[in-house]
Amino acid sequence: MITPLPPYPAALLKSREMRLLAVADLHLGWEMSLSGEGIHVPSQTSKLLKKLVDLISEYDPTEVLVLGDVKHTVATAEKMEWHDVPDFFNALKNRVPRISIIRGNHDGNLEPLLPEGITVLPATGTAFDDVGFFHGHQWPSPDLLKCKTLVMGHVHPVVGFRDPAGFRVTRQVWVRARCDGSRLSRVLLQKHGLKVGADVDQAFNELYATKPRASQLFIMPSFNDFLGGRPLNERRPSKGKAEMVTGPVLRSDAVDMRAADAYLLDGTLLGSIEQLRALT
Repeated sequence: MITPLPPYPAALLKSREMRLLAVADLHLGWEMSLSGEGIHVPSQTSKLLKKLVDLISEYDPTEVLVLGDVKHTVATAEKMEWHDVPDFFNALKNRVPRISIIRGNHDGNLEPLLPEGITVLPATGTAFDDVGFFHGHQWPSPDLLKCKTLVMGHVHPVVGFRDPAGFRVTRQVWVRARCDGSRLSRVLLQKHGLKVGADVDQAFNELYATKPRASQLFIMPSFNDFLGGRPLNERRPSKGKAEMVTGPVLRSDAVDMRAADAYLLDGTLLGSIEQLRALT
């Protein structure tokens, strides 16, 4: 079972063979996006590195897994990223045996920035034990549905609150949602051009020698806490189940985001996304 690590936006997956430390959405070099608007912020990469090094020192993982969006620019790399990304991962290589990255939508042209020995995995994700990890901007591999638990990033989940004076604040959260594995399997198999009959579980079993087992989905908060996010409990004028979320899995009928529970980084259960809409 994957375990969040309060008060950090990180999680640990342990087995006899490994201790996997997972984080999402570093967005190294995000400060450059502000400079174009006349806002000059010094690089915060050293603070992110220290936070991750502290986690590595405390939990001694055998592997660090980044769930996408290592850098901030999408298709290319800015000057700051050519400096910050290599330095960041060279420092980590000295502290953990293995580092893997699931490609995110901001990770175009990422490989030239990385030092030797860093593994870059496809955006469709990877599985460790009974947990499937993917970034979230693309459909995960159907192979991940063999896992009971799915974990994604991409969303930068936060919830918003208003105090009695009317001021609004936001807080990073973990999100835990129920996932209908059979429904998600049907969509994924169809997306891959595979024929699915009335019994999707049987079709999945014929292809992968197992039934789809995904029953819950965790959305990780961004490890870069300098980033903002659009509150999941914000009321929107548009209609539809998933108007508050992004990513194909969350827009599918397989995940009930309104009933999803939100947890602060310290582990406090705030309630469901629908219940939290009363606070905005």
